[in-house]
Amino acid sequence: MTAFSKRLIRISTTVAIALLIVGIILYPKVKDASNSDSKVKVPGRMAMRGGGGQPLFANGFIIVPTSMSELISTTGSLLPDEEVDLSFETSGKVVAIYFEEGTKVKKGDLLAKINDAPLQAQLQKLQAQRKLAEEKLFRQKQLLERDAISRESYDQVSTELQAIEADIMLIKARIAETELRAPFDGIVGLRLISEGAYTSTQTPIAHLVKVSPLKIEFSIPERYAGEVTPGYDISFVIDGIESKFTGKVYAVAPKVDMATRAIVVRAMYPNPNEELKPGRYASITLQLSKIENAVSIPTEALIPEMEGEKVFIYRNGKAEQVRVTTGLRTESRIQVRTGLNFGDTLLTSAILQLRQGIPVQLDTIITNAINLQ
Repeated sequence: MTAFSKRLIRISTTVAIALLIVGIILYPKVKDASNSDSKVKVPGRMAMRGGGGQPLFANGFIIVPTSMSELISTTGSLLPDEEVDLSFETSGKVVAIYFEEGTKVKKGDLLAKINDAPLQAQLQKLQAQRKLAEEKLFRQKQLLERDAISRESYDQVSTELQAIEADIMLIKARIAETELRAPFDGIVGLRLISEGAYTSTQTPIAHLVKVSPLKIEFSIPERYAGEVTPGYDISFVIDGIESKFTGKVYAVAPKVDMATRAIVVRAMYPNPNEELKPGRYASITLQLSKIENAVSIPTEALIPEMEGEKVFIYRNGKAEQVRVTTGLRTESRIQVRTGLNFGDTLLTSAILQLRQGIPVQLDTIITNAINLQ
């Protein structure tokens, strides 16, 4: 074999090896390409859902006449009908305390007493002087009738008697100041002084509270200033008590609070069994207005837009867009004044997917009327 032949064989072998290597590298890609060509995509499956081939499932709400109420919810406090810090009108030593802490008292009941011995002595002296002055005046009158004395002498004795009687009235008033009496029916609180203590007009003796009836004080936004008037009924609840209570507005503040932009309102609750205590918080509800046979819809069905508000109704198997005007609103319902009628089927779910004319299949239909509160 010549050198040329050997060289040719070497070149042929090298080329064959190179082709083999290239074939090994390219084979997987060619196989993947052929396999991918064998898989046929079905472009219509997803497109059918978005393009109207399949209907959109949604819930329907059949509109029926309902009763709607505009309510105000707020918080307030229970206040006593009357309350006062009891104290004496004069100074002196406390000689007796007649009340027990936390008990009921009646108007005029004697609660405590200051030493009035000096005043009683003065009263007895004046009463004795009055008796002598009355006898003297009687004698002077007889003498005047016989013209034994002048009219001036008689008037002088009469004036002396009147002065004594005025002094007696003054002493009795000062004695009354030594007695602490209940100014109204109520419950007397804790005693703040003991017998034998010296008290003054600034020293509190106890706190008297009238808890039947009770006042409920609360505030409402200024926009309701002309709507809440005396005679309005309210309802309220107290934490920890299952019962619901009712009261009646009796006073409305004459001006709006500049800081809160609210108006203070007071109502009265009889509190017949005195079960409620002043100072507690109350959750209060006022019913401002009530609309019978209203067209009302769930709040989630309303779609606000720049041009106004709209809803979708179900008609002939498709979604139909309807422009509406609204009125009274509550937490869960909205009154529709124009655009909807009783018997219309409102779409209340899949709101974001709804479009004009899109096929719709009703999933759930609500047909029962709800009386809105």
